[in-house]
Formats: sequence, structure tokens, C-alpha cells
Amino acid sequence: MSAELHDLLTEPDFPVRWAHTARGGGRPPDAVGLRELFLRAHEIAALAIPLAPALSGLYRILYALTARITELDVSRNWHAERDRVLESGRFDPVGIDRYFCAYPDRFRLYDPTHPFLQDPRLTKECDKPAGLNKLITTRPSGSNHAWFEHSVDARPHPVSSAQALQHLIVWRYYGPSGRCAARTVRGAKEANSTAGPLRSALSYHPLGRTLFETLLAGLPEPDRARQYVRADDLCPWERDTPTDPLTLKGVVTGPMSKLVGHNQHALLLVPGAQGAQTVNAYITWAYRERIPRDDDYVIWQTSQAGNRYARYADCRRGLWRDLDALLLHDPPGVETRRPPVFPTAIDVFEDEEDLRVQALGIDQEGQAKDRQIVSAITPPVVQLMEERDPVQARLVGDLRLAGERAGRRLDRAVKQAWALFSNASKAEDCAWSATAAAYYWPAAESEFWQRLRQRHFDGAAQAFRSTAERIYDQVTQAAAGTARGARACEHARIELYGGRPKKTPGA
Repeated sequence: MSAELHDLLTEPDFPVRWAHTARGGGRPPDAVGLRELFLRAHEIAALAIPLAPALSGLYRILYALTARITELDVSRNWHAERDRVLESGRFDPVGIDRYFCAYPDRFRLYDPTHPFLQDPRLTKECDKPAGLNKLITTRPSGSNHAWFEHSVDARPHPVSSAQALQHLIVWRYYGPSGRCAARTVRGAKEANSTAGPLRSALSYHPLGRTLFETLLAGLPEPDRARQYVRADDLCPWERDTPTDPLTLKGVVTGPMSKLVGHNQHALLLVPGAQGAQTVNAYITWAYRERIPRDDDYVIWQTSQAGNRYARYADCRRGLWRDLDALLLHDPPGVETRRPPVFPTAIDVFEDEEDLRVQALGIDQEGQAKDRQIVSAITPPVVQLMEERDPVQARLVGDLRLAGERAGRRLDRAVKQAWALFSNASKAEDCAWSATAAAYYWPAAESEFWQRLRQRHFDGAAQAFRSTAERIYDQVTQAAAGTARGARACEHARIELYGGRPKKTPGA
């Protein structure tokens, strides 16, 4: 029966990389169950989840479990208690057993009453399953384009339960808006859903030397003005009855439910024989209303209209361009707020080589289109945080701004040169813009990291400008061989230096 229900506490569904300090005879296992993951978190270097958005969602689930196991979710002296846990060097086995024994049937993937992170009502409320290919986010389904693999809806290949779990998590956090399977709740039949809470956003996570440090650093500090009670802020697996799909009342009530209950899609996996595989899935809307987007692991920006939005995942954008927004409360440039978890995360780290930042997400549109998975890790940056060295942190911001400014000016210059040379009616028709970007941004990234390693900030603006000049000449070289092209390129070159000064009225 246990195998059929697929208990995540014991099934090795979580691949890991072990630290050099891992003990035990022989080679440690490549994957562990949820209980062993916490028991040996201090011996695990990192999670080895291959799907970046699944890792992003799993982090949030593990943060919630960490808070429950350590009881930091109800601590009145949060900083001191977290320091105590950190000094102990590992999660308390008594606390792990106490929590998981309180919910022995809530971590089963195919439990008929409480399937983990799923809604058992969908077999009755949905007309039919969505199909296995719909669940697997890297497969094409229906008439959608192939992304990573070819698969036919009529003959889908079953996937292991461990893989299905990863895609279940992706759907809960990154699922698209638009059409979905019809679901009928108390006479209301609807077949459209709202995008998941992290759809198109890039998620940033503090990364320690071990999973133990990583999870403690990733804990959000509770609001000091409120004293949360567990019964008032439940995780989905802790609820005896599921939430009402027709209202948001009681859905997100505190930090734990914000971590793991902020979903817009409802799913139910259909198991194969013995629970080793998933063969089908129900996928539909979870709530008719949109849950306000709020997250402690994204960079928040403010638009010109005054609207707050999470910084987008962009596969063309290097992580160095986000670094100062992680180090500084108020980075130079656009109005930005760094992920709220970072000011408290740095307290976990003392040594310079400890804290790195992991960025995870999908470059995607609001609906079905997914372009590219995004995953990157910074070098150690704890000593550059504003709380540790405000002068160095500000210099990093200025360095990033110099690289960005030269890139924007290069883009304007090649577009203007192209327009003058070709008489193109729209800047979007510029054939040189993408080529210049493909040359410039990797070169600028190398310049940025080299200067950061050497702590050499003087002359940065001139260095980035020299790179832009070289690439401008390279991209426009063919056209500059003609009289028309030479005039166009020389006329537009001034954009590399900020453009022509604007005339003052009356001058």
C-alpha cells in the first residue's frame, strides 16, 4: 500500500549533491526521501533538481517545512532562535520526527484523501483529465510547438513519480493563464485560469555551503507586529479540508501559506501500477479570483505608472545586471526593491566564501509560450552586501550602471546608423541591433566580473565605452565601405557618447 500511495517521506524523489563531509559507509545515495533530506541537510551540498523552476518552487516548500520543524514560525525571538539552530550545526531529529509524525498521511503523492499539493475533488468536478503531456511542461501538448522533446498526445510516455512531482510544482508556481480543463463548482462551470504567482518572474535564493545553511538563510522573517498561530496559517498539506475555489477567504493568511498556498492552478495526478509512474493528470483552475502577487524572493520594480511588478526572467540578460539589486536597498537606476529575504539572509554567513545567490525561472509569456529555462549562480557576494560594506556595494552598482549605459548607447547608435543607411521606417527592423547585443553583453559581463574580482572600479565607464566602440565598428564595417554607409555610421557614432546635446529654447 505504501508503494502505491508513494510516500515522499521515504521515496528517493529528491536528487542531491553531497558535501565532502558526508559520512557513512560506501557511496551515499543519489536521491533521498524528504525525511532523510532534513536529517542529513548538513551533509548535503545542494539539491540536484534538473528543472530550474521546479527547484524554485521546491525551495519554497522546504522553507515552510524548515520553519515548522525548527518552530521558527512561532518564535517570539526569531533571530536568536535561528542563531541557536545554526550553531547546533544540523536540524534536530526530534523536531523532524515530531512534525512529520503529526502528518503521517499528508506527504503521499497518490493518497486518495490528501494527495500532496493536489485537489482530490477534480475527478468529480472536471469533465476529463488534461493528459500527461499537458502536465510535463517540457513536452508539447495539443497543437503547441515542440520544446525539448517530441511526444504524441494519443501515446504519451509515462513518467516516474519523482518527475511528475517536479512538474506538479512547476504548474503550481509557473502555470500559464488562459484556457484550461473545465471545472464545475456548485453549478459554476469555468474553463480558464489565472497565471501562477511566479509566472515570467526570476526568483533569487541565498545559497550556502550546505543545504542546512541554504534553508536557514532562505527563511523569511515573520512580521514582528503580528504573532502568528499555526492554526491560522496552514500549509496545504496541513488542512483537513481543501479551500473553497470560489473565494480567497482563508487561502493566504500568513508567511507559510504565502510560501506554499499561493497557487492559481489545481492538479491531480493519476498513478500507474504500484505508484511508480504517473500516467495522466487533471489540470484546471484553483480559484476564480487572482491572489495578489507577493513574494520574498523576487526583485520588485515600479513602473512609470507606479505599478509594482517582479523583475522578469530574461534568457538574454546576464545575472551580473541584477547583482546590485541584490546587494543594495536602493540601487542606481530604476526604482527597485531587493528581495525582502536578503537583509536577514546575510546574518547566516560570516566567511567571505559562503553566500552565493542562485537565480531560477523561465523566460516565458503570460500564456502558453515558454522560451528558455533560466538558471545562474553568482560568486560569493556576502562581503559586498550593503550591510557589510556600503561603499563597495555602491561601487558595484556604479559598475553595473556603466555597463548598462554603454550597452544602451550602442543599441541606439546601431539603430540610428541602420535607419540612415537603409531608410528603414521602424527601429525594430534594424538588422544590426541583435548582432551588436550578441557581441556586447558577453564582453561586458566578462569585464564586469573581472573588475569585481580585482575590486578595480576606476575607469570602468571608459572600458565599457571602448568595448561598445569596437563592436560598433565591427557591426557596421560592411556598410562603412560605401559613401552612404560611412556618412550614416559617422553621423550615428555620437550616440555612443550620449548623443547630441539638446538645444535650449531661445538659444
